[in-house]
Amino acid sequence: MTTALITHADCLTHVTPEGHPERVARLEHVLHALEPLDLMRVSAPMAAEDDILRIHPASYVADLRKARPNEGFAPIDGDTFMSPGSLDAAFRGAGAVIRGVDMVLTGEVRNAFAAIRPPGHHAETETAMGFCLFGNAALAAKHALDHHGLKRVAVVDFDVHHGNGTQDLLWDEPRALVVTSQQMPLWPGTGRVDEDGAHGNILNIPLPPESGSIEMRAAYQEQVFPRLRKFKPELIILSAGFDAHRDDPLANLNWSTEDFAWITAEICAIAQDLCDGRIVSTLEGGYDLNALSIACKAHVEELIKASA
Repeated sequence: MTTALITHADCLTHVTPEGHPERVARLEHVLHALEPLDLMRVSAPMAAEDDILRIHPASYVADLRKARPNEGFAPIDGDTFMSPGSLDAAFRGAGAVIRGVDMVLTGEVRNAFAAIRPPGHHAETETAMGFCLFGNAALAAKHALDHHGLKRVAVVDFDVHHGNGTQDLLWDEPRALVVTSQQMPLWPGTGRVDEDGAHGNILNIPLPPESGSIEMRAAYQEQVFPRLRKFKPELIILSAGFDAHRDDPLANLNWSTEDFAWITAEICAIAQDLCDGRIVSTLEGGYDLNALSIACKAHVEELIKASA
């Protein structure tokens, strides 16, 4: 078995205004960091519209198509922009996570990492926001549940910002457990512990600003890992954001590169016990280019170790 790296050059055609933190260079740095690793390299397909409609209404997709500019940039909100290539990039990102789920669940690979942009975990059912257009992690979960017939899928989101979109998209889905840790207070302002889903299927882990490895590891050991083991998922989806790194400019957590390796290794061990190691990870945030590339490489290296 091996680890699949799923990406596409279209994800580099989503261009943002100069100075925007979610920029083409993020994916370029990630791909460069992953070049030396022994991975099955897979071209991301374009998701079908029916795939997107598992989580977003047709009117939402139509509105994004109308908003796509022929040149320059179209603001969706104060932080989220579309360029002429953005929608193709988003469809490739959605296609990447779907392909990852298919490969993992058919036994072609043990686990997969979707190196994509724009990210996805802030996109709500009918609202693009926080640099995100499609809810990729939620889509991966729904594809596994509805297309492959799984009974239980877990999403673990360790991005520094709350995965409000994933929470919204899976709020009323009893077959999905959503676990998300985030700095609080911090944008988007959601992620309180009492936001627990329509079926008690959401676990929010707020972390205070300036906290680091000790607080994070305790929270995962005491809350996240026992909850995963109790839920017994048949597949684990990771929203892999690297902006909790101490060097990231958009937040104030103090995780180290070793923390990202640790959290990945621990979840891989749980996946091995519960679901034959089946994990699909998708790139979310991370805005210091050096920290992003190093931490992401450490993350993927742990996936490779777990796939051996």
